[in-house]
Amino acid sequence: MPTRGEVLVVPLGGLGRIGMNWTLYGHDGAWLLVDAGMSFPEEEMEGVDAIVPDPAFLAPIADKLLGLVVTHAHEDHIGAIDRLWPYAINCPIWATPFACRALERRLEEASTLDEVELNSYPVGGSFEIGPFKIRSVRMTHSVPEPVALAIGTEAGTVLHTGDWKFDPAPMVGEPTDFDALREIGDAGVLAMVCDSTNAHKDLEITSEAMVREAFMRLFASRKGQVAICCFSTNVARMASAAVAATASGRHVAITGRSMRNSQENARGLGLLDDVPEFLAEPSHLRGLDRAQTALVCTGGQGEENAALAKLARGDRRLPSFGRGDTVVLSTRVIPGNEEAVEKVCSALRARGVEVLMGADTIDGFPLHVSGHPGANELRELYSLVRPRFAMPVHGTEMHLTAHARLARGAGVEAAIVSEEAEVIRLAQGGARVLGRVDAPKLHLSNDENGNRVPYRAKTATA
Repeated sequence: MPTRGEVLVVPLGGLGRIGMNWTLYGHDGAWLLVDAGMSFPEEEMEGVDAIVPDPAFLAPIADKLLGLVVTHAHEDHIGAIDRLWPYAINCPIWATPFACRALERRLEEASTLDEVELNSYPVGGSFEIGPFKIRSVRMTHSVPEPVALAIGTEAGTVLHTGDWKFDPAPMVGEPTDFDALREIGDAGVLAMVCDSTNAHKDLEITSEAMVREAFMRLFASRKGQVAICCFSTNVARMASAAVAATASGRHVAITGRSMRNSQENARGLGLLDDVPEFLAEPSHLRGLDRAQTALVCTGGQGEENAALAKLARGDRRLPSFGRGDTVVLSTRVIPGNEEAVEKVCSALRARGVEVLMGADTIDGFPLHVSGHPGANELRELYSLVRPRFAMPVHGTEMHLTAHARLARGAGVEAAIVSEEAEVIRLAQGGARVLGRVDAPKLHLSNDENGNRVPYRAKTATA
């Protein structure tokens, strides 16, 4: 058990991979979990729909696990929650309002909402969970309300960044709170546990405002139908499509249950007050001139049951796309999904549809920008926070190694490139790896449990 003079950090996912972000923090006899995401299976894992850490290994500390704090509402950070709570794990959950709404919907669908303690905290708000004093910091990312967490303890403060970038004009929400980051750095930071996704390269500072400008030019220049495909949680991208479509005299609809849910959640929180309303159903686009229609949909990773694949197959419930129409994949293709994406794009091209990818530009403006920091943004963050120790997370081995090298160049005392399930001890006397816990992975299939935790995990932590 962790003592008052130390912070134990146990990353359970997100190391050597992109996805399944779980990080345990231990201090003064108590434990705190930050994020509980899932990862998608490899192509050869037939019948497996999601991979999560097997919660059975938490049984020895179940009564000391005081809570889960969510940094943002992406699947690789919250995707395990409705699958595991309340049967395998049932500690209280804290999340920002947008993430709370997403979790409420999922837990309600699972008929477990009343059995889970779900607490909402404001962006920039502070709260305490046992010996942990938590201050959230407004960041920017490709989802509403992403936050970093300054986790204060008697042994020192650990800044857990979550996923982030420095977007000067995020279009939904406000830019990063640089003053708060500087203030936390001035007070002293023992360690920073930080996103590594683009740590290997300097990147141009990009913004959602640039994508909106690309959309404005795209919609104005195309004479046929236009469809924008993006992640359902990218509310800023969805909003930009609505604004650009309306400005060019088009009616716009959204399709896909997850996208519809995100739009309703965001609008209910006032995040889309200045954004035109979407049509209630894609079928309401029928009968309109092709130059007057626009669609926003999911499926940018080639998912067979997503809206884009259905559009490519000519699903009768969606507008018929053909010659003269344009589809934009306003997203980055996740490694491993290239074949599935190309299959969908080829079907669209066979219909005569012009397909534009996220790397394409319109008059020099990008159709997609990353939600993660380049090496230049990482160096700026280190100059603000000035941690003693660096712990790169959220990346492959190449990303983590590049991040560690950058952190050492930024002046940290040590940069620890660890592996999943290793226990790292942070204290005023130094930082070191203590060992490793046995944390196997649980493969979930979409069966009668609805892709939720099987009964054996329930009994293991009872």
